[in-house]
Amino acid sequence: MKNKKLKNILFTAFTFFTIFTIFTPLFAVDNQKLLECYEIFDQKKAELEAEAEKILEQKEALESLKNTYMALMKKKESKLKEKEKEINNTLQKIENEKKEIQKLITQNQKILEQIKNAKMDKITQSYAKMRPKNAAGVLSQMKEKDALEIIQKLPPKNVAKIFSKMDPAKAAKLTEMMQKDENNESTNTSDNGGG
Repeated sequence: MKNKKLKNILFTAFTFFTIFTIFTPLFAVDNQKLLECYEIFDQKKAELEAEAEKILEQKEALESLKNTYMALMKKKESKLKEKEKEINNTLQKIENEKKEIQKLITQNQKILEQIKNAKMDKITQSYAKMRPKNAAGVLSQMKEKDALEIIQKLPPKNVAKIFSKMDPAKAAKLTEMMQKDENNESTNTSDNGGG
């Protein structure tokens, strides 16, 4: 747009100068006035050329600024993509580590369950080998939940002998707890089997 404006200004000045030069001899104007007009036109021409030069410099500066800005934007965009890639890689590593940790937790839970069962089996075997009167005395002193866990793993024959040597109220309470536990297991089994 500025180039077009510059061209129009130069074209108008040139046209005006040409017309003046052609038609000046036709008019009887003295030489002094003619020289003054030439000077005015030369002055205007110089001003127009200076204005045109100024516009071209501004255009070049604007183009340079635009190129610098575009290069800066490309550089920032490249850095942004690089950071995004780093973040995605870090997130993927975290996700992989999280899965690995969850896998280790599951393995550790299985191992702990196996250790607990092995320990309980040893305890149960110890109670199975004890005399019923001694086993009843020890189980009576334990928390009912812990005593129930041991009794449930003993053979029924041993349980009957231990209950016969135990305080009747305590034996009744443990029997009641065993029945509730068996009912819960059978309900859970039928629920899982039906699902």
